[in-house]
Amino acid sequence: MARYFDVHPVDPQRRAIGQVVDLIRDGGLVAYPTDSCYALGCQLGNAKGLERIREIRHLDDRHHFTLVCRDFSQLGQFVIVSNAMFRLVKASTPGQYTFILPATKEVPRRLLHAKKKTVGVRIPDHAVVQAMLEALGEPLLSSTLLLPDRAEPLTQGWEIKEELDHLVDAVIDSGECGTEPTTVVDLSGDEPEIIRVGAGDPSRFE
Repeated sequence: MARYFDVHPVDPQRRAIGQVVDLIRDGGLVAYPTDSCYALGCQLGNAKGLERIREIRHLDDRHHFTLVCRDFSQLGQFVIVSNAMFRLVKASTPGQYTFILPATKEVPRRLLHAKKKTVGVRIPDHAVVQAMLEALGEPLLSSTLLLPDRAEPLTQGWEIKEELDHLVDAVIDSGECGTEPTTVVDLSGDEPEIIRVGAGDPSRFE
């Protein structure tokens, strides 16, 4: 059974965040809220966690996983941001965007797009996630919590607990979450390419 954490959305309880982070460090998979919608997350080097996300979401090896980072300096350790794209990324973070960028050697090969050697990165504007990332000290390996038989992501913590009770190790509830995933922008080429229009305003990349 998944542990259930009721966490304040603006002022997260340090004890609860510490327990969640301990669980992640122990190889756990958590469902957590972001500034767009719920996501599944585990530690960066957690190969079993990665496979569990693939199984829950029915993902193939072409799927771009996302590294959810605390800030721009952490993001810069894991992806290569060209001078041309630097301002765009900087001006759009934190926010409801996922950027596809060439990965550095810090990123495990199993997370990379098979052909492009790219990975997704984002910096969320959400107090609970920021508290988790600060306590963890590294990015979370994440994917939107969109179940294969659903048109939209689940929005309520209790609903996710009921649905995924034996598939995840913890559910963090900090109030209702949105249903729109992030806007995904591929910045690995010469020009920005919008892959998915979501919660973030795509006009700045057009």
